[in-house]
Amino acid sequence: MNAPNVASQATVVDRDAQSDAYVPPFQLTKGQPTPIASHGGISYMTFDKDGDAGTAVAMEDAFRLMDEGEGQAVIDLIENAPPGPIETKWGKGFRTYDECMDYIRDNNIVAPEGGVALPLRYTVHEEPSYSIVSSNAFWRDPSREEDAKRVRIEERDIGRRCLYFPQILRDARRIEEYHSGLSPNSPECMDRLGVSLAHLDSKCRNFYDSKEVQRVFYPEIEQLLLDFFPGATDALVYNHDVFNKDYEGDRKEDQDNKNPGVNLGYANLVHNDLNDNSGRVRCRELLTKNLRNFGRTQHYTGEEADAKMSRRFMSINLAKPMETVEQFPFVLCAWPSFADQPYITNYRIYDDRVGETTRFTYRPEHEWYWFPQQTSTEVSMLKCYDSVTDGSVSRWSFHSACVDPTAPEDARCRKNVVVRSFVFF
Repeated sequence: MNAPNVASQATVVDRDAQSDAYVPPFQLTKGQPTPIASHGGISYMTFDKDGDAGTAVAMEDAFRLMDEGEGQAVIDLIENAPPGPIETKWGKGFRTYDECMDYIRDNNIVAPEGGVALPLRYTVHEEPSYSIVSSNAFWRDPSREEDAKRVRIEERDIGRRCLYFPQILRDARRIEEYHSGLSPNSPECMDRLGVSLAHLDSKCRNFYDSKEVQRVFYPEIEQLLLDFFPGATDALVYNHDVFNKDYEGDRKEDQDNKNPGVNLGYANLVHNDLNDNSGRVRCRELLTKNLRNFGRTQHYTGEEADAKMSRRFMSINLAKPMETVEQFPFVLCAWPSFADQPYITNYRIYDDRVGETTRFTYRPEHEWYWFPQQTSTEVSMLKCYDSVTDGSVSRWSFHSACVDPTAPEDARCRKNVVVRSFVFF
């Protein structure tokens, strides 16, 4: 099965009209293919009009893609395929986790000690995608009720364009066995693979209390980052998420009060949170506008922010369990194994910005890691962005949740907190 690919050529934009929008430089890692993205991969900030950060153009593009029907064509290919494995240009894919797990068992796909062979869920749609976040005024506009129905269907259909593929997870605590001399507890591991492991005995006692997390845990993580990375001059933790499928308390999100709520679901899709554009845009809007910043208030002018960002900076996500993880582990893919692969941009449309995340298609060469039975003092770290583009270091990893087939049926679900940060040098 070959999914349609409609990546457009770079768009020439008339910037004669004055705009105060920050447009990030168009950057690619040395040797990296052009991303599968709208307008050739340039930021929607390029299309800012009257301070809308390009959201109007993004909305137009989102509905244009729905009208073109390429996404439905991929769904039809999947749903009309004969029973059993679906032959894709990357390998055999499966509609369900169980089908893929049967294939793994039948073909005796075995992981090394400490690892596990299991299905991971990848997109098979090589086309940019769009989602409109729940806070967008679009959802409260009665004149767009029919459009809202179309968007809900489209966002549901994104999952219908995914398949499960067999992968092997290696034990990240054993990275030195696969990369001689490389400790998972080192900044060198982050530079080479985009993943690493730290340790923290946090004094935060209630991770469901967002105020306590911000008061206690954020400074702990900032200090951990400064200690972990030699040469780091500043670290900013700017938000967090709490995950617990079985949580029965109040889980409602309240962005105005900097409360992320509690997530009952896990992101069971191979993805990364940032890309070439959004890594820079997200950093600058935090420094100059404190936009959706749950952490320390920043006071940078545009010029000061540009100076800070002219040196190396990274975005690091850190995940700490509240108790030993038994099911729905968090898994990470190492940079070298997908460095020559184009990412597929997913656009998240807010009222005042267009976020960019990425998805990836399957490759059997992807080098996946996990931390089996990750404990409450182990902090897994993954890179979401690095400003260094010359190929000398990893730009990012990608990650997913998954179902561990070796866990007992009564295994407890993952309960953890994930914080997002920027580290400056």
